[in-house]
Amino acid sequence: MSNGGTATTDYLSGEELYQKRARAALPLLVRQVAARATIFYSDLATELAMPNPRNLNHVLGYIGTALESLSRDWDEEIPPIQCVIINKEDRLPGEAVGYFITDLVAFRKRPRKDQWRLLDLELTKIWEFPKWPSVLSILGLPQPATNYAEAILQAGRLGATQESRASSFGTGGESPNHKNLKNYIARHPEIVGLPARVGPGRIECPLKSGDTLDVFFTSGKDRVAIEVKSKISQLEDIVRGMFQCIKYKAVLEAEQAAEQLPQSARAILVLESKLPENLVALKNILGIELIEEVKPYD
Repeated sequence: MSNGGTATTDYLSGEELYQKRARAALPLLVRQVAARATIFYSDLATELAMPNPRNLNHVLGYIGTALESLSRDWDEEIPPIQCVIINKEDRLPGEAVGYFITDLVAFRKRPRKDQWRLLDLELTKIWEFPKWPSVLSILGLPQPATNYAEAILQAGRLGATQESRASSFGTGGESPNHKNLKNYIARHPEIVGLPARVGPGRIECPLKSGDTLDVFFTSGKDRVAIEVKSKISQLEDIVRGMFQCIKYKAVLEAEQAAEQLPQSARAILVLESKLPENLVALKNILGIELIEEVKPYD
């Protein structure tokens, strides 16, 4: 079949559960590529309503086989898009590494920095490949869709309103719900995956940018910003929290660079409620670390 052939689902056909999931997963991976963003196995599994991320290996293997077949028919290399899915522990793909590394034993023996460098080279090929929309089209799959545009728009309006209000009247008061959640996280660093010994965290910690973190932890070389949203937070405020996390991480890394320290910063969004379903894609595109449904009770 030529590059301009008609759409067909033959490459990803089948009614087995892993085959259906493969057809659902590939548009999500193309979405991540458009954002030049990797995604964790656990996050992709959540989007696909898969209780066990380990079962993604069958799904991704099927996608890999389909892309290899399509590549032969097109007589053109299609980079292994499965490599945008990485583990939280080592920030590397799982079995998908085999699609661009022939000697896995030697690869595993390399220093972590070398492994990341090789992955970055492969990711660049994936980011720069211009025909992902054509791949979806030829497979008869939908283009990636988003359902958070209105939430982003409202978040921008809310931010502008709050900024104007703060400049005119000073910052507003803090709700008891927000304060309780913030204090609870400060006393329990283990909730955000940190050793209990690093606590308690600093509350209302100022940054050099003039921003103030809800909670701040230092764990070894890591600096960890926590943005909390209580159960009364509206959808638009949660969206703003995501973008605040991106900003906080960048500022913390800039502070480390200015102090000539290794740049090792994280920003985590903590929700008392569950993340709204229509924000899951945005969270994954932005690469937000999220901990949800935290109940602030000792």
